Amino acid sequence: MKPLRLIGLFVLVVLLIIVFGPLVIPIPPLPEPLPVTALMDEDSRFVEVNGIDVHYKQYGNGEPVMILLHGFGASTFSWREVMKPLAEAGTVIAFDRPAFGLTERPMPGDWEGESPYTLNSQVRLLIGLMDRLGVERAVLIGNSAGGTVAMAAALAHPERVSGLVLVDAAIYAGGGAPAWIRPLLRTPQFDRLGPWFARSIAGEQGDAFLKAAWHDPSKITEDIIQGYRKPLQLANWDRALWELTKASGESRLAERLSDLSMPVLVVTGDDDRIVPTADSLRLANEIPGARLAVFTNCGHVPQEECPEPFLEAIFDFLTEIKE
Repeated sequence: MKPLRLIGLFVLVVLLIIVFGPLVIPIPPLPEPLPVTALMDEDSRFVEVNGIDVHYKQYGNGEPVMILLHGFGASTFSWREVMKPLAEAGTVIAFDRPAFGLTERPMPGDWEGESPYTLNSQVRLLIGLMDRLGVERAVLIGNSAGGTVAMAAALAHPERVSGLVLVDAAIYAGGGAPAWIRPLLRTPQFDRLGPWFARSIAGEQGDAFLKAAWHDPSKITEDIIQGYRKPLQLANWDRALWELTKASGESRLAERLSDLSMPVLVVTGDDDRIVPTADSLRLANEIPGARLAVFTNCGHVPQEECPEPFLEAIFDFLTEIKE
């Protein structure tokens, strides 16, 4: 066989493997899923918003209303240390964003039009939740990617937001996969393997991400690890996480910081290795009139690792915006 024909045959075989390999590779099934009723806490509540059964928790009463938005891979569990203390100052509502926690996970074919996992859809879900719970205005407190949703909501609906707290918020970086690769994520090959890739969050990579979020990982107990993993016992959690990845895009929120019209508090740990502390310092400097709180010996999730200074900063902010 001539060398050129041999090379051509080799290239053809490689292309066939690339195109058809992902479509025939066997994907091991997940363990038998548990029903949501088996994973609920005593204080779990559910409400239908925009066709999605949303899991939330609520404490306290009166004004102000504070709505807590967790970050990637988290849930209402990440607010466990601060929900009840914050409720001493008003009403506290924490909910699971789509693809996380015990909130319903729509599957492809369940919706028409825009995916429920896009940033715009998550903003609509937040405002819809406020409507369903009778909340006219709220202080939004968002951690990491939850901060992205909180800021997007504050820009889209400033009349509904009385204050904004950005906790190690992902504003300058993030937004999911790079733009050049996003078309590939929607190919049949990636779409089949994507949920399998997403399962890494349930193993060593997920544990490594959790440890990187803390200044002192030795504080992470087995109960905390299991609290993060509990929602991964629901059906289709891997597919939902992949749908969130496919729906991701650049938020371009950094271009609109001067449009924020409500009081803003930026808080960060001084050792954030997920969203670099320098990004939060820059954010506080570029948002007109923003306040800043930096916690020493603290990482990406100060509400968990450093709850006392976190609460102090929030209470001071609430006092200031009441004046």
